[in-house]
Amino acid sequence: MPIAESLLSEFDQEKVHTRRMLEAVPDDRFDWKPHEKSMNLGYLASHVAHLPHWCVSTCTADELDIDPPEGPKYEVPNFTSQSEMLEGFDRICAEAEAAVAQTSDADMMRPWTLKYQGNAIFTLPKVVVLRSMVFNHLIHHRGQLSVYLRLLDQPVPATYGPSADEQPPM
Repeated sequence: MPIAESLLSEFDQEKVHTRRMLEAVPDDRFDWKPHEKSMNLGYLASHVAHLPHWCVSTCTADELDIDPPEGPKYEVPNFTSQSEMLEGFDRICAEAEAAVAQTSDADMMRPWTLKYQGNAIFTLPKVVVLRSMVFNHLIHHRGQLSVYLRLLDQPVPATYGPSADEQPPM
């Protein structure tokens, strides 16, 4: 099985769980945050919705500088409503799937570098970046989003098993 096919199978499952979590984000609470040091709900949800775009960056280039000395800093889109966020997430996922599908096994093993102001933070094979910096990063922040939802007394969707709000029929 090609690496891309394996990754896309995993991504399909995570995409469903992520979309359900984003669907639970209330429009009227985007500014809420659980602590002064925390990001607000709208920024966190926008970050989760945008993270699959890193598949495109990883598969189509060999590096990304998130704050290049000569150009604009990388910015997370600021979605202002749940519907806008879901529309963006669906579009971004389609772009991500296309980029991964078009990446050969040989290209998956090529090095990819994350930079900050021209300095390398790390260099890893693209397949490792997709698994760690994209998929695992997405899962991490989706879990964080589920805690925000719980603190707001919003129903938390089930992910890998039932949640306290979604129990399977007995």
